Amino acid sequence: MEREKEEDVGLKELSKRLELFAKERDWEQYHSPRNLLLAMVGEVGELSEIFMWRGEVGRGLPNWKESEKEHLGEELSDVLLYLIRLADICGIDLGDAATKKIVKNAIKYPSKPI
Repeated sequence: MEREKEEDVGLKELSKRLELFAKERDWEQYHSPRNLLLAMVGEVGELSEIFMWRGEVGRGLPNWKESEKEHLGEELSDVLLYLIRLADICGIDLGDAATKKIVKNAIKYPSKPI
């Protein structure tokens, strides 16, 4: 049975869900910044394997099977969830930090006039 697609979920909601998930399993003891970073790097490796040997892939992943896209979504989610958890454990508001970084990048790399 396919689950209905959830409404847009923000970083803060994902953070709360991850914290509860970890507490319910008594995993907080393992969630040090180092451990979370290493776990995330491992997931980035798994994400990389999906693209290995494919050459350039077009936007929207033309010619990919639905099962391949689903697998990609799972691996992207693993990376995102570890990133969110790492930021929380380090006391970083990821949404705020990302917003500030976009502003900084806009100043560093201004758009070209039309």
